[in-house]
Amino acid sequence: MTGDGTRTTASATARTPAASAPPEHSGAPARAWRNRLLVVGIVLAALNLRPAITSFGALLEEVRDGLGMSGSVAGLLTSLPALCFAVFGVTAPRLARRFGPGAVVCAGMAAIATGLLARPFVGTTAAFLLTSGLALAGIAVSNVLMPVIVKRWFPDRVGSMTGLYSMALALGTASAAAITVPVTDALGGDWQAGLAVWAALAAAAVLPWIPFVRKRDATSREGAPESPQRDGQTQGEPAGQAPALRITRSRTAWALAVFFGLQATAAYITMGWMAQIFRDAGVPAGRAGLLLAVTMVMGVPLAFVIPRLAARLPRQGPIVLALGVSGLIGYAGLYFAPAAGAWAWAVLLGVANCAFPLALTMVGMRARTGGGVAQLSAFAQSTGYLISIPGPLLVGVLYQHSGGWGLPIALMAGLMVPQMIVGVVAGRDRTVEDEAAG
Repeated sequence: MTGDGTRTTASATARTPAASAPPEHSGAPARAWRNRLLVVGIVLAALNLRPAITSFGALLEEVRDGLGMSGSVAGLLTSLPALCFAVFGVTAPRLARRFGPGAVVCAGMAAIATGLLARPFVGTTAAFLLTSGLALAGIAVSNVLMPVIVKRWFPDRVGSMTGLYSMALALGTASAAAITVPVTDALGGDWQAGLAVWAALAAAAVLPWIPFVRKRDATSREGAPESPQRDGQTQGEPAGQAPALRITRSRTAWALAVFFGLQATAAYITMGWMAQIFRDAGVPAGRAGLLLAVTMVMGVPLAFVIPRLAARLPRQGPIVLALGVSGLIGYAGLYFAPAAGAWAWAVLLGVANCAFPLALTMVGMRARTGGGVAQLSAFAQSTGYLISIPGPLLVGVLYQHSGGWGLPIALMAGLMVPQMIVGVVAGRDRTVEDEAAG
């Protein structure tokens, strides 16, 4: 009797959860497959966020000769990335709300592939600018939405996932700078083919995003975590559907935007001028290029380590200060002994340039909701890239009029001080939702 009753009770108990078990078990493999595919998509997208810029820089002289491009237009092209990132990046949250972030990133990768494939063969400077702008527009919206996608699909792994795509971004940057010229030589010295090959990488990045091209509501339901403990939203509220924040009322948002702009200024100055600083100090051209590559490569391992460390700290100010001190020492070395300690200065400036992955990590940490991250990312990056536009041009003007690198290096070091100050403010443990509401 007791045994029969026990079996009956156990059987009834087993039947009760069985009604709900199949959907959970059937959904788990699909979610796991989706998450793995999304990681692949994030890595491939990040690899494509800089080759359009650094591959062009590697072949700038050949492009100018091939298109009959003036020096002023070439200067415009060096500032075009920051301008496009500012103008098109601000549209990313609106596009994501309408079409879903996955669809926008997929379209961004397609735009990059199309622009990179077309621009070497258009034949005129104006068309080269337009097709470059198309590729940069795709990069701009993807730049903004990467933190949003990480926050939405990986809310418990913001640091590690930000580190992963930051490392992939740094790897794409360094690879394009290092191998574009050898690839061009292998293709018979044809600069058009040397630029166009990077379209293949962008085309490959389209594929993993195709399953995420869905209607906005479906994406929100499937991709957004519903637990208020995970992303700060109310139960059942789709991510990214919260009312728009008055983001300009947040001191943290402004501090993060200025921090983003100043670190971008330092990065563009480094990419554009550091090799020339070493060459003017007597370093051979080949070694100067290698020193620049060392600076860029430093971002590969550190871009993975720094976001993971930052995500474990309530305040990121100590990391901001450590990177800033590295930059100040590097600039002092460039000023006093550019050739004698060239390798040390290249490493230290590479460490300082890792403020970029730190800024991306803070974007994900300074907002609770998917919608808040989208608005903060768009505001910080668009405003920041606007701030960064004059920097490389101003360095060129100071160099030309002073006849040396003393004033430009002093400017770079001087900009590091406010970068450290606003970085400490941006790294405080608070959210833009609270500040905007207040």
